[in-house]
Amino acid sequence: MGSNLGNRKENLKKGLFFLQQTGLKVKALSNVYETSPWGFKTPNSFYNLIALVETSLSPWALLFEIKKIEASMGKIPKLLKGDYQDRLIDIDLIFYEDLVLDTKVLTLPHPLAHLRDFVLVPALEVIPDWVHPILKKTTQNLFEEKTRLFLSKKLKKIGPLL
Repeated sequence: MGSNLGNRKENLKKGLFFLQQTGLKVKALSNVYETSPWGFKTPNSFYNLIALVETSLSPWALLFEIKKIEASMGKIPKLLKGDYQDRLIDIDLIFYEDLVLDTKVLTLPHPLAHLRDFVLVPALEVIPDWVHPILKKTTQNLFEEKTRLFLSKKLKKIGPLL
């Protein structure tokens, strides 16, 4: 869940409150992290968190409720895939147990989750041992792999001085 407009912390609280009104039970909640925007340029940084939840709703019904909550909080839907913009609230369904889906409406696990620090870092707090059903790696492994890749791109080994 993320927000980069208005009172970001309050927006996250409201989003969580509305999710709970659907009968969803919060099992664990990460800290809030301030992060740079991903996929577009804006001066507005995001507040992000991860919530591990329990629900009797199907993934489709949960997605429907999420879209209703986002709309009620003023989120304008994307016109095109990858058309990112500033928003009061953004609620993503990252995974649903170990379910794998790939449809026009819903892809699980979220296809970009393992590439995004604003997902991986808070996820480490609540689900470090969760195994990605496609990549077959834990959240911890995905984070370590991404960190090694980042460092390898930033550091170039030249060799010994003498």
